[in-house]
Amino acid sequence: MDAEHQIYLASRSPRRGELLTQIGVRFAAIAADIDEARRPDEPPHAYVRRVALEKGRAGRASLPAGDDRPVLAADTAVIRADVLLGKPRDREDAARMLRLLSGRTHRVLTAVALIAGAREWVEISESRVTFRLIGEEEIQRYWHTGEPLDKAGGYGIQGHGALFVAALDGSYSGVMGLPLFETGRLLERAGIELLPAQAV
Repeated sequence: MDAEHQIYLASRSPRRGELLTQIGVRFAAIAADIDEARRPDEPPHAYVRRVALEKGRAGRASLPAGDDRPVLAADTAVIRADVLLGKPRDREDAARMLRLLSGRTHRVLTAVALIAGAREWVEISESRVTFRLIGEEEIQRYWHTGEPLDKAGGYGIQGHGALFVAALDGSYSGVMGLPLFETGRLLERAGIELLPAQAV
């Protein structure tokens, strides 16, 4: 990793990388492979918080000795009527999720964790998303866009999935997978300036 980079992003998600770039953060992406299975009776807030922290810790553990740059990680979950929807396993699972979301309001939780040395911080963004009714033919056509498979809840708000969103109360970037307000607060705690100093 080049010395000019400020942080590591423990995620291969291109969407999270694009959002960091949007606010001018220089980063390098690293792998953080962990078991993301939900524990029995684990509440959704506790689940996303734990998984984001575990991703960050795994990323931190993979760094070379002496590299003390912060590691940022995130985890997103979609919740409809207390049912937590992760990434769909296949076409039918994606269709099942979209049927659950059709014509209803659901919650999107995204936890952001930042690990800097011995310090760990976590922030959670919660948004409410309302879908219009989605027809069965639309669900099948949407599957063929390729968007549903790697996204919590089986849809991407930044892509074709935006066609289903009738209303959003909360953070657009949080629904995408990296809430920039909370991320900015964490980075500032670690001493990373996000706005350039004014030229004299």
